[in-house]
Amino acid sequence: MTTTLFRTDAYQREAPAMVASITAEGGIVLDQSLFYPTGGGQPGDSGWISWDGKHLPIATTVKGDGDEIVAVPAEPQALPPLGAHVTQTLDWDRRHKHMRVHTALHLLSVVVPFGVTGGQISATHGRLDFDMPDAPEDRDAIEHALNEYTAQDLLVSEAWMTAAELDANPHLVKTMAVKPPKSAGDIRLIQIGEEGAWIDLQPCGGTHVARTGEIGALRLGKIEKKGRMNRRIYLHLDS
Repeated sequence: MTTTLFRTDAYQREAPAMVASITAEGGIVLDQSLFYPTGGGQPGDSGWISWDGKHLPIATTVKGDGDEIVAVPAEPQALPPLGAHVTQTLDWDRRHKHMRVHTALHLLSVVVPFGVTGGQISATHGRLDFDMPDAPEDRDAIEHALNEYTAQDLLVSEAWMTAAELDANPHLVKTMAVKPPKSAGDIRLIQIGEEGAWIDLQPCGGTHVARTGEIGALRLGKIEKKGRMNRRIYLHLDS
């Protein structure tokens, strides 16, 4: 099992670790990982692993067997040996943009209150697919509402809920096809707003900014028809 440092502190950029195993494909499993693995529409983190004067670029990070997290080298070169003590360094600029986009998509799900059928995140933009028959009529109103939420610099925090509690509150689940992420039987919730006055509260395993003001200005992109009851809405970071 890999300890998820990104879950404890999404802003941590560097940390020590020990090489727990090497996969058959040449991936590196560390005992604790700063790197977020691909999942929930969010790309896996990239960065570097260093040891004994050596420097290995990491292209992406994926989920392995069980609760293992696998760092995937960017190029074929010598790997750290089993048991080696290494330093992992996050490509922070890329990760932080993923955090900004991910939190922005949560805001989009507030402004466009329909069930979510899919989503994807990149370092410049993201998109959500909504279970809705017609495209929104007022693009400007959506964009204005999103930027109002970022300007309010709302608190973004987490809480935990048991599966039974979530079953009793099914309205919290916005994604229609993906089960909420679980950890040791509990489900992580992302809250936006102040306690008792949340604008959003939903299960999510991804990394997020601490306040909506960090997202910056947002620009609404294309709105595409992807089926009789499916509309895809793109959202871009302005910088």
